[in-house]
Amino acid sequence: MVKKLSEVLERQILSVADEAAQSYVIRGGKELHGEITVNTSKNAAVGLLCATLLNAGRTTLRGIAKIEEVYRIIEVLESIGVRTTWINKGRDLEIISPDELRLEKMDLVAARRTRSILMLMGPLLHKYETFELPYAGGCSLGSRTITPHLKALSEFGLNVDAKKRSGFYQATVDVRKRDEWDPEKQEYKEKKIVLIERGDTVTENVLMAAAKYPGVTRIVGASSNYMVQDLCFFLEKLGVEIEGVGTTNLSVRGKEKIEEEIEYYPSEDPIEAMSLIAAGIVTKSEITVRRAPIEFLEIELEVLKSMGAEIERSEEYLSRNERTRLVDLTVHKARLHAPEDKIHPMPFPGLNIDNLPFFSVIAATAKGRTLIHDGVFENRAIYTTELATLNAKVELLDAHRVYVEGETNFRPAEMMAPPALRPAVVVLLAMLAAPGKSILRNVYMIKRGYQDFAERLRELGADIEVL
Repeated sequence: MVKKLSEVLERQILSVADEAAQSYVIRGGKELHGEITVNTSKNAAVGLLCATLLNAGRTTLRGIAKIEEVYRIIEVLESIGVRTTWINKGRDLEIISPDELRLEKMDLVAARRTRSILMLMGPLLHKYETFELPYAGGCSLGSRTITPHLKALSEFGLNVDAKKRSGFYQATVDVRKRDEWDPEKQEYKEKKIVLIERGDTVTENVLMAAAKYPGVTRIVGASSNYMVQDLCFFLEKLGVEIEGVGTTNLSVRGKEKIEEEIEYYPSEDPIEAMSLIAAGIVTKSEITVRRAPIEFLEIELEVLKSMGAEIERSEEYLSRNERTRLVDLTVHKARLHAPEDKIHPMPFPGLNIDNLPFFSVIAATAKGRTLIHDGVFENRAIYTTELATLNAKVELLDAHRVYVEGETNFRPAEMMAPPALRPAVVVLLAMLAAPGKSILRNVYMIKRGYQDFAERLRELGADIEVL
């Protein structure tokens, strides 16, 4: 109990410190050098934490990312009665979910700070006929609808009223529709769910709902992105049968009762890998990025190659989950030029939407004019204009499109971090390239998605002081 209390207090103290507008002082213009290893995935971690509610047994997540987004989900889970314990010198997390959750005790402050709270709908609809969740938070990226979640989960009898109580999703579950039985065939009816958006979190939500449905659920238009695959691998360890992993059509045969004692290793984070590749490029350095999940970086590397980047890859090997393919990538010094075509994201296996912002700071170092088209998030392209403060030439066309012209001689500046994770990291990378002293204030967003990022960059030779 003493150890458990100390862990909670330590995390609360760290959280309060992060909220207190922590800043980075960056003395840029220095070449980076050496090797750095990619951490496990932030987006996989939050989905897996939500999925532990499906398991009545003990779940151990090995090497899970220790970041603020993960801490928020843990705080939510603990507040409703889930027991979590950091083990193996804090490297792994052990989770035990009780039969009855205390939803009325939910930590609303933590819950409202993460969009991942939506992914509790899938697990909870099998536990309760009525429940409520607070509105989702997360990055400030404009309005994002939850309609795809609601439409898909309605096939399991979920109905959500967002007007009944201000600030909450009021959920009711039609048990007859959730557990549809075919008396003639003497089996559960097959469900077919066509997603109106190939989203990552909506696919994960449906997968978690399907995991506890004893019949077959066919999901059409599913995301096949890295965090979805990680969730599939995890559910398979729980005994859920899944066909089509890595494709847009999934067939899931769930289990009415799941009670397993399992351990799982989340795979490495392709977005962090891209961040580190960008750090090497914009600082004109030679670094090696180890344990990069190559399947989820192929398009990004091809685009960089078309711009003149020189990136060497090792032979492939497997992640600790024994499924994800990894390589080591060595970024060499090279002079880049603007690509012939615009850079834009697509659902996997296209260029990842979360990797798109890094191409804005890379484009600023490339000779010529690059069109960046962010057609997914409302207003995120606007954050690219923050680079102008660091002397980049940026022309905003509308809320989704921006021209970036290089080559940029970055200059230092003092500024607030954008209120969105990837754009905040983009500004940090530009400051690493800017000779002189820069100050980036209120870096909580970066700590949401990156573990010890400043400290790890320092190991490559970056001069970053944490205030």
